[in-house]
Amino acid sequence: MDSLSQLTLGAAVTVAVMGKRVPLWQSALVGVVVGTLPDLDVFIDHGDAIRNMTLHRTESHALLLLTLIAPLLGWLVAGATRSRPQWRSWCLAIWLALITHPLLDLTTVYGTQLGLPLTDFPFAIGSMYIIDPLYTLPLLIALAVALWRRDARGLRWNQAGLLVSTLYLGWSMLAQSIATHHIEQSLREQAVQPQQILVTPTAFNTLVWRTVIIQPDRYGEAYWSLLSPGRPLAIRWQDRHAALFDAFKGQWHAERVAWFSHGFYAMREQNGNTLIADLRMGEEPAYTFTFNLGTPQQPAAAPEREPSLRPSLSQAWHKFRERL
Repeated sequence: MDSLSQLTLGAAVTVAVMGKRVPLWQSALVGVVVGTLPDLDVFIDHGDAIRNMTLHRTESHALLLLTLIAPLLGWLVAGATRSRPQWRSWCLAIWLALITHPLLDLTTVYGTQLGLPLTDFPFAIGSMYIIDPLYTLPLLIALAVALWRRDARGLRWNQAGLLVSTLYLGWSMLAQSIATHHIEQSLREQAVQPQQILVTPTAFNTLVWRTVIIQPDRYGEAYWSLLSPGRPLAIRWQDRHAALFDAFKGQWHAERVAWFSHGFYAMREQNGNTLIADLRMGEEPAYTFTFNLGTPQQPAAAPEREPSLRPSLSQAWHKFRERL
């Protein structure tokens, strides 16, 4: 999720755990810092764009490693805030602020390797868009009220914000399940036999859902809305250029994108070079993560990320209304 959501969640969690044991501004500030910590790995340069993408949300998001570091951070914070008798509460608050970060990231489609060091599988539910105001605003408003009031009623506001935002996460998974059911039914009616299906929300909402349908030689993209469930699924098919991948088999960068994307990738040629795109993020023809692999004879030692062409705000709004 976006940084604002993560730091707000971290602050709301630490305020809820610490209550009135310490000043509310103090626990909120600690939560903001701790809730942001896992994402600082984005500043690490691993050498090329594909490594940077696939090594984000790794060790810094691993539940076991975050659990091991929480007591140390709790002890340090208790000392820095001169609240040593509360160090156990600080440990719990910081642990929850740390692990809720990757658990929230888990709801997005990107992929979070929270099982390290036991497994490097990039887990992803894909029921939430990376930015969703309906998740963040209840948390932010309730936390602001708690910090303003600084009393028991304010703390209840903060708890209510956590409850509402968590229920929204549950709603997103239910909506994803409903969308998936209708999309699979529509595919059966159209006699489409998919190899894989991805269903994930469009920007800033959980009403319009994007689906990617993978077949051996092509992929399809379609949109389904909770407000018009009976509308026939209009699939736009594109060539995957799967044969281009054969020349890159065994090449680390190509294999890495194919693995990280769970098979939701496509390739194409441009100016003599081969590009590979992660189809899960973005939409046709602009995908957030598209990389230049070079040529089979001379693969790029450090593949670069291709610029993504984003629609204007007016175009995006027009598309959303049409799909809704």
